[in-house]
Amino acid sequence: MNRISILAAAISISFSLGFLASSFYAPEPSQPQESNSKNLGAFSISLSVKSLEKSKIFYEALGFEVFGGATESNYLIMKNENALIGLFQGMFEGNILTFNPGWDENAQEIPDFDDIRKIQQKLKTKEIEIINPADEASSGPASFMVKDPDGNMILFDQHR
Repeated sequence: MNRISILAAAISISFSLGFLASSFYAPEPSQPQESNSKNLGAFSISLSVKSLEKSKIFYEALGFEVFGGATESNYLIMKNENALIGLFQGMFEGNILTFNPGWDENAQEIPDFDDIRKIQQKLKTKEIEIINPADEASSGPASFMVKDPDGNMILFDQHR
């Protein structure tokens, strides 16, 4: 539990320092820059847990509430304002960062988003290896995964 507190504090400090630094080093308006921004949709982390019930109790103590899922299906989606955590027992190894293009943090459709195939194509041009690529000739729901340089899995999962 102490490790989780340290990790949460480190992430919070990193985001704060990044925001502060970006305000000092923002490019001047006259300098054109290539836009790498994509509307990736809702962000969540999917945690592989040993005990769904113990994890549920723990995250409820942090202020999260059950937002979706079902204990009989061995997963719960927990929500605290716009923060989402998926708890999955026995479904996969390791933890997964997840983006849901086309959805906001309330699982509501957003009108303007980059289709998953567009995101996949952009990552390919950056020479990022795609795991289980989405069929680029298709439309609608699709998914693919990538690994970051440290081996962390990132799932792009479009539901519409």
